[in-house]
Amino acid sequence: MSKGSQQLERFIFWSRWLQAPLYLGLIVAQGIYVYLFMAELGHLIASVFESGGHISETETMLVVLGLIDVVMIANLLIMVIIGGYETFVSRLELQDHPDQPEWLSHVNAGVLKIKLSTAIIGISSIHLLKTFINAANLAEHTIMWQVIIHVVFLLSAMAMAYVDKMMNQTVLLSKH
Repeated sequence: MSKGSQQLERFIFWSRWLQAPLYLGLIVAQGIYVYLFMAELGHLIASVFESGGHISETETMLVVLGLIDVVMIANLLIMVIIGGYETFVSRLELQDHPDQPEWLSHVNAGVLKIKLSTAIIGISSIHLLKTFINAANLAEHTIMWQVIIHVVFLLSAMAMAYVDKMMNQTVLLSKH
């Protein structure tokens, strides 16, 4: 192999580091979600005290579902940040670290896609639950479209899982 092609290949391999600032940006976005979570929690606490503890169950449930939504989005960000960095940029040297996520030891692009799609379904489920709780205040076509979008997420996740299973079976067959 010529020296020029070796340098080109090393440069192409080095280019993966251009993704590092993207992951740092997602960490900043996660900080914003922490701020939004704390602000919304503060509003809930203030509402309880201002109303003398007479906040409606529906209102409480909607706020709590909003908080759960923020947590699930933060979990999604963690999966993308850690899993994407580990898969596409560089290994994280976390062996023997007591806090290493279990899923990180076997992460690859396929596993990451499946985990992300299930997280998106969870987030969509929370949105749909909020919609059903607040259905009296929403237009019927809005509810219908949210259900359709959720079903599309489910079907997409099942299709990705099926394709991933087929690819894994193909790899296993090629090893024999």
